[in-house]
Amino acid sequence: MDKAENPNKKMSTVPRTAATVGSSLIPLINKLEDVLATSGVKSSNFDIPMPQMAVVGSQGSGKSSVLEALVGRDFLPRGCGICTRRPLVLTLENRHPNSDDNGVERGEFGHLPGDLFYDFSQIRREIQAETEKEAGCNKGVSEKKIVLKISSPNVLNMILIDLPGITKAPVGDQPSDIEARIRRMILAHIKNENCIILAVSPANSDLATSDALQIAKLADPSGSRTVGVITKLDIMDRGTNACNFLLGKVVPLKLGYVGVVNRCQEDVNKNRSIQEALACEEQFFHDHPVYNGVSNHCGIPQLAKKLNQILEQHIRKYLPCLKAVLKSRMHAAMKELKTYGDVVESKEEQRATLLDILRRYCDDFSAMVDGKSQELSTKELFGGARIHYVFQSMFVKLLEEVDPCERLTDEEIAFALRNSSGLRNVLFVPEVPFEVLVKEQIAELSNPCHQCLLIVNDELIKISQACESSRLQRFPSLRRHINEVVQKFLDDAFGLADTVIRNIIKMETDYINSSHPSFIGGSKAVELAEQQEILDFVEVPIPEKVQISQTVAARSVVNGVSNQGNRPQSDDERPVLAGNLLLTEG
Repeated sequence: MDKAENPNKKMSTVPRTAATVGSSLIPLINKLEDVLATSGVKSSNFDIPMPQMAVVGSQGSGKSSVLEALVGRDFLPRGCGICTRRPLVLTLENRHPNSDDNGVERGEFGHLPGDLFYDFSQIRREIQAETEKEAGCNKGVSEKKIVLKISSPNVLNMILIDLPGITKAPVGDQPSDIEARIRRMILAHIKNENCIILAVSPANSDLATSDALQIAKLADPSGSRTVGVITKLDIMDRGTNACNFLLGKVVPLKLGYVGVVNRCQEDVNKNRSIQEALACEEQFFHDHPVYNGVSNHCGIPQLAKKLNQILEQHIRKYLPCLKAVLKSRMHAAMKELKTYGDVVESKEEQRATLLDILRRYCDDFSAMVDGKSQELSTKELFGGARIHYVFQSMFVKLLEEVDPCERLTDEEIAFALRNSSGLRNVLFVPEVPFEVLVKEQIAELSNPCHQCLLIVNDELIKISQACESSRLQRFPSLRRHINEVVQKFLDDAFGLADTVIRNIIKMETDYINSSHPSFIGGSKAVELAEQQEILDFVEVPIPEKVQISQTVAARSVVNGVSNQGNRPQSDDERPVLAGNLLLTEG
């Protein structure tokens, strides 16, 4: 009669005797996880021992089918090859049919808070899209989790993590060490003492060589927190059964085993519902002469009940530790909260607080630049002192290291002189090659100037970050906005300073001031050259002195200029050669 009234009524996966099991502790843990997720805090960052269950097994062992049977919905990606390519954190929440939303089944992703999914095929597509976003479209694997919460009156409260299946040979975009990577990923989750391991193994393979049990034993050598799940009992060889496996006589586990019969790929292709599969599973165990005697170890309802009870007991065991950690964290948070000051409620108080924070930020920045900060460092230079050191020491050193003739060779000078003369020989050195060569050397000063600019800019960024007072820490949005404004200001100032440096270098290269008092050229250059020759004459051997003296004498005769001034020489004062030595008459 009921079927006639409601032919689409679904079979519940929740055992009636276990409907209230763990009705208080597990939802409490779920709410704690929601609070941490909403606040943007990960439990692992605070060493909070959150109890959970991790599903492990080899590729094709039936992990996804077990999860779908526990939920009672078809929502996971299926197909050939590896399907679970990112860890899926699945939170199941039992909702009473008389709740505010009438216990409507729904899903919600952690990366899409507030978006509720009522169509489970859409949940599958979203899982596929998120998987491909991180792991690619060609069998790649990623360690980034997908968080999904499913609320339904047909599930028991529990937290499950579906991990990628252990594979042997790489396919698609998978690296050559894919097996080692997946094993490391699995061990990273199950080595936590607060994690219950759900080891899924197919019945048509030797349980002693099960990948799931082997990796579970690495993290749980005593088997005290490992639950064995044996799938595919219906496809074992005729005349064999898994009764010894279920009773723990082959590989003992303290938490025991549960055998299940899942949908095959043909059932999935024919859109056979999970409810129909559950009914067939129940009929299979009821009709089987061996499994009928161990009914408490068989079936998805028994598995759901067992996992719920184990998780509740596990939470009770670690509840004192969890409570102590939360109490310690809450005490530290309250202590930190007191340092931020009183609660700001009225708009006048908000404006005053904002102005005070901005004023203190500016004062702290100026104090660090002027060296008047109350927190002076005795270990290293900081703030204005560091900037002063950059200008006075580092920048000067960079300039002194610039050799104006480092990249200027005699061959380049000769080519420049020849190119400037064209078809004719020139008597005097032209100015064009001189200016070309000098401009290239002046441009070498650009690099030290820009290095100094980068160092000063980095120091100003450090100063801005050091000005974040405890009151500013209280308002993360305001702090982020101030940092963005200051960073933009420094970026704009950096661009302007860079432009000024380029313009100064360009101005220096555009005009060579040969009239500057420090510029050495013309008669001054000749005079310095002759003085250097005289100094060299005193130090060189006699034969070389004769040659130098002849050169100097000939130049003096030609120019008719005395070395003692710019007046014409008289006949009595002109140099003559006598006995291979330079003598002056009179």
